Amino acid sequence: MDRPQFLAEIDSHFRIHTVCAILGPRQVGKTTLARQYIENNELKNKTRFFDLENPEDLAQLDNPMLALANDVSDLIVIDEVQLRPDLFPILRVLVDRPGNKTKFLILGSASRDLLRQSSETLAGRIGYIELPPFTLFEVKDVKKLWMRGGFPRSYLAPLEEDSYKWRQSYITTFLERDIPMLGFNVPPVQMRRFWTMLSYYHGQTFNASGISRSLEVTPHMVRKYLDILAGTFMIRVLLPWVENIEKRQIKAPKIYFRDSGVLHALLGITNEEQVRINPRLGAFWEGFALEQVVSALSIRQEECFFWETQAHAELDLLIFKNGKRFGFEMKYGDAPGTTKSMRMAIADLGLDHLYIVYPGDRIYPKDEKITVCGLEAIASGEFFKLF
Repeated sequence: MDRPQFLAEIDSHFRIHTVCAILGPRQVGKTTLARQYIENNELKNKTRFFDLENPEDLAQLDNPMLALANDVSDLIVIDEVQLRPDLFPILRVLVDRPGNKTKFLILGSASRDLLRQSSETLAGRIGYIELPPFTLFEVKDVKKLWMRGGFPRSYLAPLEEDSYKWRQSYITTFLERDIPMLGFNVPPVQMRRFWTMLSYYHGQTFNASGISRSLEVTPHMVRKYLDILAGTFMIRVLLPWVENIEKRQIKAPKIYFRDSGVLHALLGITNEEQVRINPRLGAFWEGFALEQVVSALSIRQEECFFWETQAHAELDLLIFKNGKRFGFEMKYGDAPGTTKSMRMAIADLGLDHLYIVYPGDRIYPKDEKITVCGLEAIASGEFFKLF
């Protein structure tokens, strides 16, 4: 499946930087996107491609200066760069050479926080693209995307059973292979227990102490586990926004699974009916809808927040866009109404507008400051006209 908006982003970054990094979870389509970029720009015979999971390619980079310094390719692609973080200082030397015309496209399965060397060593020389799983804007089918999640092989599987089996296999491989390859010495069984526990915190504030007692590890270790899952794009840690008002506000972060299909697989949910009868249906919908809104509006992790007071006034999502404040409440229902909490959020946070996102296809105003927006309107493009 073509993803033209991300191909355009690569072009945009290369107009400014010599290095472009595509980051995202494993199996999300980073390599496919890179190959599409090469094909679309007729760079097939002008590109050198290193896959660091290929022993032969990895061996060629045992002496990276020798392998890369004399390369005359227009584009050098380095896939799974997180396996060789020592390459970043070499890249800085190469891109700073007088007359250098080579562009570098690096692909990684870890966030900028885990690839901290890239931001420190290549500051001013690198642009980042975070490639998510398929979003509603791309695939249009709300029910299928919510159930299967957006990983290409899961979403495009011929049968529901095939999709579920792929996600189960993905989880096992991620725990037993991918995390150790990133350099983390965490027993797979322990991490699976932690990850499964997090599924019950989906959409709630994070309590490290409670989980640490269940796992019989320290709260510090629990936070480390969370950092690993957040840094590999499995979990979204949504930070609280604290406004300068005379109200006690929640300061602990909320957590969400970034892919609904992975969440369902960890919970053993195999079909849509099991989702709909689950007592935590509202939280499932909240996390799914939140991810679609964040992706549709291209909001960076550090630019989105939630807000909640000790008196239970709350806002699921607060974003800042074009100098304005927008709030979002995710409501699972056919005809969502306004609440006292919404009015308090508008007043206390000075929102320019608040949107109630529900599983429908209509957009209509509730009043001057509140609009009901069906999630399917994101797929149709009507959503973007509001901003």
